[in-house]
Amino acid sequence: MPIYDFHCPACGHSFEALVRTSDSTPVCPQCNNALDKLVSAPAPPGKSKAIIASNRRAAARAGHFSNYSKEEQSKLLR
Repeated sequence: MPIYDFHCPACGHSFEALVRTSDSTPVCPQCNNALDKLVSAPAPPGKSKAIIASNRRAAARAGHFSNYSKEEQSKLLR
């Protein structure tokens, strides 16, 4: 389910919502009026080697080794 940004032109309320493609456009939770769907900038996944290494260290500290290949896991678990 994608996250969309919505804005209510009647009351000015802006928020994000998870919306299925089969669902109709949601209404404003504050004033119950129709909403405008906003264009959101996509967030690219972290591809930097430093970001990946930092996330792997954090996962390893928490005991999660799923970010490592089988070869890397065998080296870490010796």
